Amino acid sequence: MALKPTIYKAKIALSDLNNEHYAQCNVTLAQHPSETLERMVVRLIAYCLHHHENQDDLLNFTKGLSSVDEPDLWLKTFDQQCQLWIDVGEPAFDRMKKASRLAKRVWVYSFNSKSAVWWQQQQSEFAHLPINVGQFNWQEIQQLAVVMSRTVDWSITISGDSLYVACDAQQIEVNWQRLQ
Repeated sequence: MALKPTIYKAKIALSDLNNEHYAQCNVTLAQHPSETLERMVVRLIAYCLHHHENQDDLLNFTKGLSSVDEPDLWLKTFDQQCQLWIDVGEPAFDRMKKASRLAKRVWVYSFNSKSAVWWQQQQSEFAHLPINVGQFNWQEIQQLAVVMSRTVDWSITISGDSLYVACDAQQIEVNWQRLQ
């Protein structure tokens, strides 16, 4: 019998100071049985970072790990043209080459303890692709995963290269750096 995904619901008061975008987001995420909580949290953060581009609710989570031909998130027009492709993790060069042909813009968000090694190995090949690569601080992602529950009510403020999450009685800062 196949394992089923775990469903999470997030109510987010989003304040994106970089893009002067403010929204109330109700997000439903499905955590694949083989997906870590940290990876799912990064998908949620990526959604928030790109929410300002979300015309007509076209920024969507995909089947993710269940489908190798889809990114973790994408923004498609009504005529199904891919405007934005977002991958989470450490994808292979061939996957990103394909993504850069299929989408107008591509983002990769790396987040775990081995992402620095991955970037060292991929940097020279990725430099030839028209993609954006960001890297999150692993310890901060782990802190955020600890406070993730099946239902969350968060206030998220994006400023510069930092994201501040206010939840319960604490605030967690998540930083990232743009690698490409």
